[in-house]
Amino acid sequence: MGTATLALTKPTEAEEAQAKESLETLAPLERERNQSSVTDVEVGTVSMTVEGRKVEVPALAYQMFLRLLTEMAAGNAVTLIPYHSELTTQQAADILNVSRPYVIKLLNQEKIPYRKVNRHRRIRFDDLMEFKRIQAAQREADLLELMAEGQSLGIGYDL
Repeated sequence: MGTATLALTKPTEAEEAQAKESLETLAPLERERNQSSVTDVEVGTVSMTVEGRKVEVPALAYQMFLRLLTEMAAGNAVTLIPYHSELTTQQAADILNVSRPYVIKLLNQEKIPYRKVNRHRRIRFDDLMEFKRIQAAQREADLLELMAEGQSLGIGYDL
């Protein structure tokens, strides 16, 4: 299992401006494509012309490209990680926005599956995303429970 990722640094001001300009051009085309009942949307491809050559790309790749431009236009750095990749504890901590020691604690508590390569722990990206999904669902359930309790006590939290 590889850890091949495409890490983009924070875009320069010129790259931000170019991304915004590209989005302004592509947005009307994307609206047309989504409203169209014709062909390419149904088969899951998008036709593009790049330097005079027609290219067919999967619709999912095109959507990812638009998302990348959107993030760049906002000045955000983006990392593309294949779903099957294995991450270091530091990469996992960065994704979860927590400290590396906290990730190690979660691993030791068996809250996230991992494997050892020599002395190093490796975490599958999909396992990390499943942990993150479960945590988000639990937070939402806890929040709804607190809001319901607040309503029953009449302290003004609305659902």
